Amino acid sequence: MREFTDGKPSRRRRAPAASARERILSAAGELFAESGFAATPTSRIAERAGVPKGLIHYYFRRKPDLLVALVDRLPAERVDVRRIVVPGDVAGTLRRLVAELDRRFEATLPLHHLLWREADTHSAVRRALRERFRAVVAQVREVVTAAAPAPAHADVDTAAVLLARVIDHRHAVAGRAEHDESADREIEFIARGLGPR
Repeated sequence: MREFTDGKPSRRRRAPAASARERILSAAGELFAESGFAATPTSRIAERAGVPKGLIHYYFRRKPDLLVALVDRLPAERVDVRRIVVPGDVAGTLRRLVAELDRRFEATLPLHHLLWREADTHSAVRRALRERFRAVVAQVREVVTAAAPAPAHADVDTAAVLLARVIDHRHAVAGRAEHDESADREIEFIARGLGPR
């Protein structure tokens, strides 16, 4: 349907199409979490999103492309270092970083669990999650370097990978296992290891 402006036909804005794409992604995320990726046909996604089935394939060429788009919806792991770093207090800085990453994770818990489950069978999701892990390693390295009094470079790299693995594990079992306080033990271990020799 065309709209008229000053007696001339004008094209409709693309806002409805953008919202249709978002509705498709939301419906896919919900249904994949409920039934799993393989057991969810695109017809059910279209029905839940309130769009024609062909519109799904217009935005997402293949069904796995929906998973990749869902990865992109995860909040960025990048944290503002100025809000996190306490100069000279590595343990305090790392606790603040972990708390902020946990807060962001909790806001998207079902989506994270869905993506971890599907990473075993979808290489694009696996690659995207690996990239997110590398981003957490870089973030830990950055805050440690800003908080620690001149640590050795190799020590910071090891500490960053260690804490990123702890965070990854905590998030992988969140909601499915008893809460794990190991992050605090690991943070103390890292802070002692990076302290004065």
